[in-house]
Amino acid sequence: MERTKRQEDILEKLIEEYVKTAEPVSSGALAKKHDFGVKPAMLRIEMEKLEKAGYLSQPFVSAGRIPTDKAYRFFVNNLLQNKRQGSGRQKSTGKIQQFTGAKEDRPKAAQELTRIISELTSSLVLSYLPGENLFFKEGWSQIIREPEFEDSRVFECFAKMIDSWEKDIIPEMDFSGEIKIFIGKENPSREAEGFSAIAGNLLLPDKERGVMAI
Repeated sequence: MERTKRQEDILEKLIEEYVKTAEPVSSGALAKKHDFGVKPAMLRIEMEKLEKAGYLSQPFVSAGRIPTDKAYRFFVNNLLQNKRQGSGRQKSTGKIQQFTGAKEDRPKAAQELTRIISELTSSLVLSYLPGENLFFKEGWSQIIREPEFEDSRVFECFAKMIDSWEKDIIPEMDFSGEIKIFIGKENPSREAEGFSAIAGNLLLPDKERGVMAI
């Protein structure tokens, strides 16, 4: 299926709504918040086409729809291709660039940078210094406020994923200078099919390299 511009707009807005609420999104809810230039009946048809193409799924009869891994991959690829820099991104980039860290205290610098990235992304961030074999985790207090974690089973799976990344995945991963994005089943952790991660090299002020995953 070749997506139309309207279908891409619908996907983008539906994903944004689902990320906020962790609840299936109906065509009616989308129509109330966004103008796609079509009537609600046509919007339902467009969402049905996206479902048949594998971008959306319907967990329950008469429920709204949720994005699939395929939809998230589209969303991420679309962001990576977008060259525009909004004010929020400029602010975040500036805050990171202002970070100098403590060159004489590499672990402290790594922990501080991990905290900054966690605050900017509202995510749990895991950093690793191979030279010292040290891990730093920041953002538990932010991540547990996400609506998905009201389900204790989801939180248990997330904790297992973090444990797997710390013990098995990050120490063995070769990033070769590239940022890697894992969505759903792409995630190397068996416990992580319901989550996504971004990982890449971490360069500290003293030029020491590590690994950071969000």
